[in-house]
Amino acid sequence: METIPDLMHANLIEVFGERDRDRRRAAIARTYSEEVVMHDPEGVVTGHTALDVKVQTLLDGAPGFVFRAVAPLRECDDLGMLAWEFGPEGEPPVVTGIDIALVSGGRITSLHTILT
Repeated sequence: METIPDLMHANLIEVFGERDRDRRRAAIARTYSEEVVMHDPEGVVTGHTALDVKVQTLLDGAPGFVFRAVAPLRECDDLGMLAWEFGPEGEPPVVTGIDIALVSGGRITSLHTILT
């Protein structure tokens, strides 16, 4: 069973930061429940396929941008929280945010992204 720190790292780097679609899809399958629900300022998506499309659209619109964790991961019971930044590699971030994930059965079942 994956730990919350493992899942939060996978969410940020192996899913949202992964430009290779096959590797990203494999990470999605091992990181999230089948019916994962993701909430962000643009709306809500449900399931692996919708999440993959969302990530692909984000990455296509930001060539050369990378995600970086910017604070220690926090966890409490079945919740994980990780602050991040997104921008061109080696340059100041363009966007910052926080991911909050609910975990059950070793997978993320709900993900909320708050832009800061």
